[in-house]
Amino acid sequence: MPQLPDDLDAVAVRTWCSLALEALGRERAEIDAINVYPVADGDTGTNLYLTFESAAAAVEAVFAAHETGTTAPATADAVRAMAHGALIGARGNSGTILAQLLRGMAGVLADGGGADRLRLALASAADAARQAVAHPVDGTVLTVAAAAADAARDAGPGLRAVVTAAYDGALAALVRTPEQLAVLGRAGVVDAGGRGLVALLGALVETATGQAPVRSRGTGPGKAPVPVDGGSVVGLPVGGTPVPDALDCPEGGGGPAFEVIYLLEAGDAEVARLRTRLDALGDSLVVVGGDGLFHVHVHVDDAGAAVEAGVEAGRPYRIRITHFATESGHDVRVQAEPARRAVVVVVPGDGLAGLCTEAGATTVIARPGEPPASGELVDAIRRAHAREVVLLPNDAALRHTAAAAAEQARTEGVRVALVPTRAAVQGIAALAVHEPDRGFDEDVVAMTAAAGATRYAELAVAEHRSWTTAGVCQAGDVLGLIDGDVAVIGSDVPATARTVLDRMLAAGGELVTLVLGEDVPDTLADALEEHVREGHLAVDTVVYRGGHQRAPLLIGVE
Repeated sequence: MPQLPDDLDAVAVRTWCSLALEALGRERAEIDAINVYPVADGDTGTNLYLTFESAAAAVEAVFAAHETGTTAPATADAVRAMAHGALIGARGNSGTILAQLLRGMAGVLADGGGADRLRLALASAADAARQAVAHPVDGTVLTVAAAAADAARDAGPGLRAVVTAAYDGALAALVRTPEQLAVLGRAGVVDAGGRGLVALLGALVETATGQAPVRSRGTGPGKAPVPVDGGSVVGLPVGGTPVPDALDCPEGGGGPAFEVIYLLEAGDAEVARLRTRLDALGDSLVVVGGDGLFHVHVHVDDAGAAVEAGVEAGRPYRIRITHFATESGHDVRVQAEPARRAVVVVVPGDGLAGLCTEAGATTVIARPGEPPASGELVDAIRRAHAREVVLLPNDAALRHTAAAAAEQARTEGVRVALVPTRAAVQGIAALAVHEPDRGFDEDVVAMTAAAGATRYAELAVAEHRSWTTAGVCQAGDVLGLIDGDVAVIGSDVPATARTVLDRMLAAGGELVTLVLGEDVPDTLADALEEHVREGHLAVDTVVYRGGHQRAPLLIGVE
């Protein structure tokens, strides 16, 4: 039997993330079914799952970075990664609030994860989430979070007592939510977001005690939970059937037409002004984050104005706009006839995103240190809205993530082909030969062949002294990686790039592709283009601006 933790150290945080993700995965469909507030769009369970998937992936990345060491990561690194992962991957109103709950916990647990620190962490989480919501409402996940914190504060000594009390307090508050929020009472359900939080706290109980808590089924407003074999806390309507026509808030009003979500790089003063402006534009406003990075969620009728407000406040990115249409007083998503075929491509920067979008692809930006989770790729496949989709991950490290996303999309009726591109230049080559009018299999074969015929390289700057396949490098050295392995160690970018190009073209080639990072001058591209022209006859060169990407230079040779 594994040793149970006396505090929430990094290993315990990792275990909690794993168990919580499993719990949300099991209960996702049922949470979706009872989603009636703030918008009855049936996606709260999915949004919570995708948000926490991003948090768990960030924690796994921290452990992966320490896998060669003899000790586990620091607790502070694990909890901060969890909070940051949730922030950048937050989905919907519920996921945005969850991100702030985790951020509130991380701010306290970074200094220790004992019982008393956990009491403070739960209180900090509840306060942070309530402050993030422009107009807090009782009977929601905010109420459940506050009840968990109150119960933990009054619990006996020890981590196990605290987590068990928090879970029991949250569960009791969840059962009372239909009495506090009229729309829940009319539908005969508990709050969906609150139920998701109870599932997370149940996973925390299992982490600390080794046993999952007794799971229960809420049978109706105001009634105590009744144990169910193998079940979970479900706020299904009286009679146990899913919500057929849940009314939107408040009191069944139609609500705004769009949900707007984006990440925002801005200062605290600018975000304070943004809150005021967005609050005047719509409702369901939640702004979470801090330290220069925020996640913004709002429902509005003028989506352009909401995005424009973000542009004036700072730099918004990962912008997602969902259109709602009102039919018979209920909110439903507008769906056009799906296209025949689409391409979804992961790109390392804004510049390539624009290029691929112009070519008709749906893009996902993988920013430095922020690889997309499978949920984000699934979301992109859905946005592509096609019966057939070709997925280009453009990163060997995303192989399993992309495969999971493709499998999920297939269960939703989409025919997905995963072309295992390992670099952005391979994705560009594949996209260049894409022809949606030919047969699906023929198109996939052509794109795969084009990607496979493209050798790839990138330049990177060494952060510390280390052994490489090309010898020992020192901090500050420029590394030339060819097909993923360090082949050249140089002192500056231009000379290293020339050496890499010569080695790649020694085996032949017809086309060189250069993708420049945002800080790389155009003069470098001009010099490299001249170098290719003078030293390698009949080889053409194309240059693209990649924008903010990890590597200063990407190279492809076809």
